[in-house]
Amino acid sequence: MKVFDLSHLICNNMPVYPGTEQPEIINATTIEKEGYAEKKITMLSHVGTHIDAPAHILEGYETLDKINICKFFGSACKIDAIDSKNGKIGLELVKSHKSSIEKSDFILLNTGWSEYWNNEKYFEGYPTLTADAAEWLCSFPIKGIGMDTISADCCNSKNLPIHKILMSHKKIIIENLTSLLPVPKEDFFFSCLPLKISDSDGSPVRAAAILLNNKDII
Repeated sequence: MKVFDLSHLICNNMPVYPGTEQPEIINATTIEKEGYAEKKITMLSHVGTHIDAPAHILEGYETLDKINICKFFGSACKIDAIDSKNGKIGLELVKSHKSSIEKSDFILLNTGWSEYWNNEKYFEGYPTLTADAAEWLCSFPIKGIGMDTISADCCNSKNLPIHKILMSHKKIIIENLTSLLPVPKEDFFFSCLPLKISDSDGSPVRAAAILLNNKDII
């Protein structure tokens, strides 16, 4: 078995969506003083590598704690979109991966944008799905779509059209993935288990791609 860690480190002063509060991580206790170490962590639900539940945008839709745990794990494929034209991941590109999509629960979009993490460039100009590409992907019984960008929509988007398309079809969205380049294009498993928080619109995850050997049992 080979496991690829696809998650950014959560820490103080990390990149966050523009206008969002940064997490605060402090030592609540220490081994030296109290005899044990414990952190106090204050952060919003969409920090770092995280899941958007449909309830994040659409009123009355599912929160993460209401979604069956099997929806956060499954077969996956990767679509390379590093050379996307005009910052758009279009219908023609995603259609070229139809055979891989048909046998996958998750689609991971590799734009290469994670290399700009900790750089102001990370927040602008990144590729996003076009509306027709998002609608076409939702015609498959996939569980969710992940991407190595800060959002499924542009940061200056007011209506969040791609979020709404995916979420209206009850797909989860995984944002801020990283290190997708070495992951194979297909035939791997993807895990994005969230914290089980009541009425959660989102949650940080430790996302991973899992490549099994013939002898592995799952």
